[in-house]
Amino acid sequence: MSDPRTTPSIFTRGAVDLSALRAPAPSPAKTPAPAEGASRTADDSPSATIPGGLPGGVGPETIIDVTEANFQTTVLERSLSTPVILDFWADWCEPCKQLSPILERLAQAGGGSWVLGKVDVDANPRLAQALRVQGIPMVVAVVNGQLVEGFTGVLPESQVKQYVDAVLKAGGVAVEAPEDPRLDAADDALMVGDLDEAEAAYRKILAEHPADAAAESGLAQVELYRRISGADPTTAVAKADASPDDIDAQRLAADVEVLSGEADKAYARLVALVKRTAGDEREAVRKHLLSLFSVAGPDDPAVAGARRALASALF
Repeated sequence: MSDPRTTPSIFTRGAVDLSALRAPAPSPAKTPAPAEGASRTADDSPSATIPGGLPGGVGPETIIDVTEANFQTTVLERSLSTPVILDFWADWCEPCKQLSPILERLAQAGGGSWVLGKVDVDANPRLAQALRVQGIPMVVAVVNGQLVEGFTGVLPESQVKQYVDAVLKAGGVAVEAPEDPRLDAADDALMVGDLDEAEAAYRKILAEHPADAAAESGLAQVELYRRISGADPTTAVAKADASPDDIDAQRLAADVEVLSGEADKAYARLVALVKRTAGDEREAVRKHLLSLFSVAGPDDPAVAGARRALASALF
């Protein structure tokens, strides 16, 4: 998913013309819909599941009906204070009946931190056209008046939750990192030195969630501990200092420095080595440095600086 903060505002977005939706549009005769912006009840929902808000209208709205007539107030204006995630659906859409309950559960669990807007594409064709709905179910979001890229089709609840969390973060809402017992078990194995068990656990997490930064860091630590197994730290650093062009010695010294809390020295050591090498040797050093970045994680400020130094050394 692209960075939501770089998406143009849909108030001015030329490719998505919503101006016609700002005035009330005539609706076909049908059973009266809930009041504009009103929370849904279980019977209102296409999947007939979760009520929006607490009984008797008490509590924050979590699920609302969105129409061409109320889009301005229930989505655009509301999004300036609360992220709105739109679910485009239709009665005849079987996949919609799988995705909608997931979104509704998450909306209710969110307690008003975001709002789920239900859009019936058959009843609101101009809205579906304006937002380029080519297939349903389709999910997009609006945050601070900006359209956030979404997805089409049915996803597992865990992936839908990841999307919701990304939308909340884009809206400045703090998202608590979920506890993962598998990650705790992997970390415990690493702490007691059971590297095989830790590796297996981290790889299992990454097989299901390839972008899990914590698991990537854990796996990189396993590899790091294996590389320094049996090495004497003082001797390793002394040998590297005496042989600046010995690639194996330099990489081992960098490993030792990272584990000694001197990551800055390790990064500088390997960046300098990148500058002095070429071809396959340079590539080996670069990959080793990237593995050390993974140990620290992407948010470490020292990593950010070292990445810039590496880029300068390479280009």
